[in-house]
Amino acid sequence: MKTFGKIILFLNILLLISCGGNQKEKKEQITIGKKSTSVQSESPKPKAPTKTLPSKKIDLKNKGIGPIKSVKLLAEIDQSMVSKGQDIFKKMCMACHKPTKKFIGPAPTGILKRRSPEWVMNMILNPTEMVAKDPLAKELLIEFNGSPMANQNLTEEDARAVLEYFRTL
Repeated sequence: MKTFGKIILFLNILLLISCGGNQKEKKEQITIGKKSTSVQSESPKPKAPTKTLPSKKIDLKNKGIGPIKSVKLLAEIDQSMVSKGQDIFKKMCMACHKPTKKFIGPAPTGILKRRSPEWVMNMILNPTEMVAKDPLAKELLIEFNGSPMANQNLTEEDARAVLEYFRTL
């Protein structure tokens, strides 16, 4: 009788081991006379729609709020203006903006593909009023953790030079 009990115990242990593990079980339905339908145990969850960040939005019609109403960009880039704009950017803007990557503020690379030249210059010249009244500037303020752009008190000529520099990025 002891041997028989050991054999039963051994078979039960063997049965438990063979049925255990971390494998996913497949559920099968047995039907007679019906076509089988596959049942998925895990259905993919629908992805939530991704919201476009304000820094990635494209709005070329908004001219912003400030003194700049119209900017005419020539087909050819003015290299002397680019040089001046780059110097101004390095001295006045690089504490918060990096040319090609997000930092405290957005990167200016490709800005003229997303914003009008007037909007860019008004943001440079009039950041306080832009953040207070321009919807896109308000959204950018939220995206960049409430860090408002500092008014560097640049002239329109300086802002235009920075804009010309942005055209080269």
